Amino acid sequence: MRNNISDYEAVEKAARKFAEAVATGKSEICKPYFYDEAVMFGYLDGRLEHGGIQNLYDNLDNAGSDPKYVYRVDVLTIEETVAIVQVIEDNWGGHNFTDYLMMMKMEDGWKVVAKVYNQNSNTIKK
Repeated sequence: MRNNISDYEAVEKAARKFAEAVATGKSEICKPYFYDEAVMFGYLDGRLEHGGIQNLYDNLDNAGSDPKYVYRVDVLTIEETVAIVQVIEDNWGGHNFTDYLMMMKMEDGWKVVAKVYNQNSNTIKK
């Protein structure tokens, strides 16, 4: 069964709040849209980053804002209680990423439960 348009809008809003947090360097913008026990996985400059979502919050707060940061949000799929969103990011601290936000529909709305990302190879610093 296809979800209502309101679900697509809510999922997209959560992803945009994540991107807004990246752009401003303020994790508090996206925290309400992430599940408390969410996880993050990806390689940054060839080194595996993984663990609890606090790692993302720390990265956001330490990186600060970047006026050159741009992004695109694509809702890839929603299947009743599960959603996957792709966020393409250019110039997050000089890096380009493709993030996948895995979301679950909870009692209090759509929440990111996992963030998995790829750093584009042309931005890896050795």
